[in-house]
Amino acid sequence: MHMEIERKFLINTQRLPRKPRGKHCVQGYLCTGKGVTTRVRIMGKQGFLTIKGKTKNFSKPEYEYEIPKTEAHEILHTLCVQPLIEKIRYQITVTGAIWIIDEFLGENKGLVLAEIELQSEDQPIILPDWVETEVTGDPRYYNVQLVENPYSKWNKENGQNG
Repeated sequence: MHMEIERKFLINTQRLPRKPRGKHCVQGYLCTGKGVTTRVRIMGKQGFLTIKGKTKNFSKPEYEYEIPKTEAHEILHTLCVQPLIEKIRYQITVTGAIWIIDEFLGENKGLVLAEIELQSEDQPIILPDWVETEVTGDPRYYNVQLVENPYSKWNKENGQNG
């Protein structure tokens, strides 16, 4: 079992350095409940099936398996809850740490998040100047929640984004 330990942040895209070439990502959820999610993702030319357990602090158990891209595509479009999550994923290295930048598309267009995976929950991190607000514990920013309550609808329902 792998433990995923990550923190998420809203960023100031104006301060973001030039992004390297990104990978298109489409993902969908087969089932969620009791803190467990089952996700299918196509990232570039690869398909993945991922099962994640309940989050405790910044950590959650994660099992990920590569599956044929054609099967991932079929599952996404026939079995997953709609709308699917679409994004462009970029990797930026800052002071030796790899930051993942997700620029959301479709129903979540306008949302840009940064995440960093850690070796331990108490691992110190240096925040780049483009990092603004931590949203690690805010369920609105969980990808699975963005299916049910897309970012494009936040403004209409809450009078604001974020």
